[in-house]
Amino acid sequence: MSLRIVVCVKYVPDATGDRHFAEDLTTDREAVDGLLSELDEYAVEQALRIAEDADDAEVTVVTVGPEDATDALRKALSMGADKGVHVEDDDLHGTDVIGTSLVLAKAIEKTGYDLVVCGMASTDGGMGVLPAILAERLGVPQVTFLTEVSVADGTVSGRREGDAATEQVEAALPAVVSVTDRSGEARYPSFKGIMAAKKKPVETLDLEDLELEAEQVGLEGAFTKVLSATERPARTAGEIVTDEGEGAKLLAAFLAERKFI
Repeated sequence: MSLRIVVCVKYVPDATGDRHFAEDLTTDREAVDGLLSELDEYAVEQALRIAEDADDAEVTVVTVGPEDATDALRKALSMGADKGVHVEDDDLHGTDVIGTSLVLAKAIEKTGYDLVVCGMASTDGGMGVLPAILAERLGVPQVTFLTEVSVADGTVSGRREGDAATEQVEAALPAVVSVTDRSGEARYPSFKGIMAAKKKPVETLDLEDLELEAEQVGLEGAFTKVLSATERPARTAGEIVTDEGEGAKLLAAFLAERKFI
C-alpha cells in the first residue's frame, strides 16, 4: 500500500518586501508579493526524502489561502511533490491558527494520509503551534521539532535537539511531525521540475467541500485578534566616527552607554 504523505505549506508575505497591516489589522497581502514559507521548504524536502526511500509513496502538498497561494503549491510541486490541494474561500480571511488547523484537518482527512509533515513555524505568524493542534484535531500522535526524520515498518522516527539533551523519538503512523531548518537543505527546483509542476494536479476546495461554516473561521471565528498595531519608525542615519586613534575607546563607550557591555 502506498505511503500517503501530506505536507502543510503556507503562502507568506515576502519578508524582504514592504509589509503593512490592512485596516482590519490583518496583514495586507495585496501590498506585497508572497512566496512559499522558507521553513515549509524543509518540510517538503523531508517528505520527498521519505518518499524516495519508500517502495511506493505519494506526496501531497496542502495550503490554505487566497488565490495567489497556488504559487506556494507550484513551488512545492516543482521540487517534486506529486499533487496539491488548495483550500480557498473568501470567508477564510483573517483566520487564526485555531481556525487554520481546523481547515487543514478537514482537508487532510478528505485527502487521506499516513504521515503529515509541517515546518517548525511559519515565517509570518511564527507561532509554531499548528502541528500540535493539528495532531490533536486528527487524533494522532505528534513528534515535533525534528532535525532528522525517517519512516520504517509503520513508525516515524526522528531526532529532537534541545538545549540540554538530544532525544530520539518515534510514533506509530498515522502521525504528524514538524521539522526544523536543521533537518537538511531544501533542494532547488530543476527546470524539468518547474515544467512538470505545471501539469501536476491541484484540487481546489472551499468551506462547503469541507463541511465547515463561515462562522467557524475567519475573523468572526478567530480565538485571537490584533487589537492595535504601530509601525516602527523609519531608521535614522547612524553616527559616523572617523578613527584617529581613539576608535576603540569610542566604540566601547558607545556599547557601554547602551548596556551592551
